[in-house]
Amino acid sequence: MIPHHADEGQQLFELESRFAARDAFPSDPGRNTEAKMIEFFKAAKDMLQKPLVIAHHASRSATGLSVYGQDTPREFRNGNNAAPEIYVGFEGAPGRQAGPLNGGARGGYGNHPTYGGFGQMTARVGGLWDSLLGDGRRWWITATSDSHVHWARGGSDFWPGEYSKTYVYARQDCADIMDGLRNGRLWVGTGDLITSLDLTASSRRRSAAMGETLTVSRRNRTDVDIEIRSRPLTVKNANGDHPEVQRVDLIVGQVTGPNSNLDSDTNPTTKVVARFGPRDWRKQGREYVIKHTLRNVETDLYEYAARAPTRPSRLRTAWRAPGTTCGSTRIRSSSRSASTSAALGTPVPSSRRHIEA
Repeated sequence: MIPHHADEGQQLFELESRFAARDAFPSDPGRNTEAKMIEFFKAAKDMLQKPLVIAHHASRSATGLSVYGQDTPREFRNGNNAAPEIYVGFEGAPGRQAGPLNGGARGGYGNHPTYGGFGQMTARVGGLWDSLLGDGRRWWITATSDSHVHWARGGSDFWPGEYSKTYVYARQDCADIMDGLRNGRLWVGTGDLITSLDLTASSRRRSAAMGETLTVSRRNRTDVDIEIRSRPLTVKNANGDHPEVQRVDLIVGQVTGPNSNLDSDTNPTTKVVARFGPRDWRKQGREYVIKHTLRNVETDLYEYAARAPTRPSRLRTAWRAPGTTCGSTRIRSSSRSASTSAALGTPVPSSRRHIEA
């Protein structure tokens, strides 16, 4: 993704002519290698107008659980190490979600299926996404329509935004939308289960929203308050349904630092710390609000929420529920006084709102 500016066409031409695997003539097998990818990231990192890279349908070439194909944990780590502000995530909910309507596989994942529309890299609790977050990486999840041929015309796609959406907390401004994608101010949804989502962590008058970091002190017992706000769909979705949230999971894992095993795709510290049903949230205006307190936080953590339209008994707890997955918030436990630092990133102006991308 290239930033919007006067010379964006030239910037795109330069990058594609130097690095795109299919642009070389005669063909150059060396273009389609991880080494060339790293070379691209290093070049992109030094550009004044920094591109943004998010891996698409990353689990599609996997042939089994943790049996990866073209895209691997090692490649994600190496790319993110080379350019952490450029390579920032992968697509959790791929395109081709309408495949089953015409006898195909959901997401085009014919070798190993999606889990409620999300690939295994995102869907497995304690899996690859959690492993990357546990490294301390700012790694985000997106969803795309990837609309080539609509299912009603014999294809496997929905129209853009008909089923899958990525919401970015931003102003109506190209640069701010890219900044939101780059810094994790986003959440994804399928089937229009909800229309807005905000997750915040707060402690001792400090707070952090999605994509931000809250620094707390270990000097005294430190509790962290979590608040999840969402707004339900008030009309029918594109399929004529009116889905309702039946379950919300609050998932927490430890940030232990860079993993020496670049192939690691698990984080055993990840767990569902709280599960909520309709009786557990309260209505406040047009929003539903859930509150939970993490007691005596002593280690660096990340946390996020997953929502589902189905009841808990129908889902295996080893997998995130299909529906909505939000971006993560990091909680950093520090031995210093809480008054020394509040690593909250860039404050979000009040003029920002959720933009469908």
